[in-house]
Amino acid sequence: MSDLTPTVTIPVELEEVKQYRPLSVLAVWAAAAVPMGVLAWVVVPAVAGQGATVSRFAVTLIAALTVGLVWQCVLALSLVAFEQRSLRWAVVRDALWLRAPSDPSGRRGGRLWLWTLAFGLGFMMLQFVPFGLSEPTDRSLGEFLNSPGGQETLHGNWGLFALVCAMMLFNTVAGEELLFRGLLLPRMRGAFGRADWVVNGVLTGLYHLHQPWSIPGATVAGTFLLAYPTRRFRSAWMGIAVHSMQSVFFAALVFMVVIR
Repeated sequence: MSDLTPTVTIPVELEEVKQYRPLSVLAVWAAAAVPMGVLAWVVVPAVAGQGATVSRFAVTLIAALTVGLVWQCVLALSLVAFEQRSLRWAVVRDALWLRAPSDPSGRRGGRLWLWTLAFGLGFMMLQFVPFGLSEPTDRSLGEFLNSPGGQETLHGNWGLFALVCAMMLFNTVAGEELLFRGLLLPRMRGAFGRADWVVNGVLTGLYHLHQPWSIPGATVAGTFLLAYPTRRFRSAWMGIAVHSMQSVFFAALVFMVVIR
């Protein structure tokens, strides 16, 4: 994905996928959002137990959200299998827009990948925009990393580090992005026309029932920095690459605590 080979001009491929009706789009959204909300606000407190330590609560939350994100991967692949009657890579690649970015002139890949740097920079800058909503300290990864209990729990804990990496992988590659940009976005043009990427971004924001304080920022990011480049370049890898920059940053922070 990072190979900046010379751009080659080729005919634009206009692969068509089945278009969803609005209710179908909302059903897929609910199938992703509701489990995440239930896991975060019902399952985690029940499993962690009343009066759980910060570390126990955080580890339980990370594990639960990972389960929810893995479910999104299963959901996306299951719908593709039902639609295409196949899970061969060539079929999945086209059905989920897992192809190199292309533009209307027919160019594919090459320098078009550089757009991920521009959108990625915008994504990182957005993290510093105050939207007026603060996350609870017991649900903040940053607070957990900075707390004595969090640092003690993570120090030398490669199993927990692997779990964090799995959560981030399914968040930005095989789960959230695969479902919203790979599955839903290509199938929303029939229902929402040229506003499909805007609706997709709004749904991305509203999906965050598990962390409602992030809905405003997730809506802006999902619309302009994830859905727009994915639609513009007809490639889910654009949203995946941009979103993954955040995951790589957080994974590096966790890694530094683990080896400390």
